[in-house]
Amino acid sequence: MIAVKELTKSYGEVHAVRSISFEIPRGQIVGFLGPNGAGKTTTMKVLTGYIAPTSGSFMVDGLDGYEQGLQVRNRVGYLPEHNPLYPELVVYDFLSYVASLRRIPKKKIQARIREVGSRCGIQEFVGRPIGTLSKGQRQRVGLAQAMIHDPPLLILDEPTSGLDPNQIVEIRNLVRELGQDHTVILSTHNLPEVMQTCTRLLIIHQGKIVADGTQEELQRDATDNPTVILEVEGGADDTGSMTEQLEKLNGIRSVKGGVQEKGIRFIIETADGSDLRTDIFGLAATAGWSVRELRRDVPDLEHIFHRLTQQ
Repeated sequence: MIAVKELTKSYGEVHAVRSISFEIPRGQIVGFLGPNGAGKTTTMKVLTGYIAPTSGSFMVDGLDGYEQGLQVRNRVGYLPEHNPLYPELVVYDFLSYVASLRRIPKKKIQARIREVGSRCGIQEFVGRPIGTLSKGQRQRVGLAQAMIHDPPLLILDEPTSGLDPNQIVEIRNLVRELGQDHTVILSTHNLPEVMQTCTRLLIIHQGKIVADGTQEELQRDATDNPTVILEVEGGADDTGSMTEQLEKLNGIRSVKGGVQEKGIRFIIETADGSDLRTDIFGLAATAGWSVRELRRDVPDLEHIFHRLTQQ
């Protein structure tokens, strides 16, 4: 669906985007993450045709971003961070105006507004002035304008910015639904939103892609020494013998045990990154240990983001 190759955008001596490359197949919801000034919005503006890159190339739905710019723009729906709405217009009139700009035939505009209105949940206020709507309702109208021409690609820049928790859930569910038949690029600083919405993450820092993959892949790559946490019932007298038995398992690099308030907690480092929980549980069952906790210790997305963008 999208193919970006060595894309660069510079403003004089300032390099906003530095030779980035990535591909996004049809049907993915991709979270585009990065600190302020990392190059997220610049990249999205290039993909929408709003600004031209300094060098590199990109394709959308098989169309060249340079040679077929108009056709590319017709295949992209864009919701910028600052929702471009006219507060004095009635919702229906605004969407009708956008539809005419998108060259939708006049006889099809009403049906198209009805369709996107139902999809975005704006039917109840489609006859109201935009200026009287809540922030969440205005975001839904913004999504409707991005979808009015039925593009296969949606680019959403901070769609939940400034919304209350209930409104965030509503927009998140809507984006998830849209991802069933659209490719979606979602830029946000809301990490829980990304975790619950996106199937893949791209992290950009100082104009460069520093991570690309699913949450599980990023967690695996961020773990230098994979560890397993084991907590069992017992006291100080049991720690030594339990440690010795754990160290005899194949693939164990090191075992550190300590007495906790309600048992013994072991931090078990594996040698090759393999998941040894099955072996550890088997040992515990054979030895008759009462297991209170057994899990892999992996960094969360916040830790990964901080680590990659503070270097």
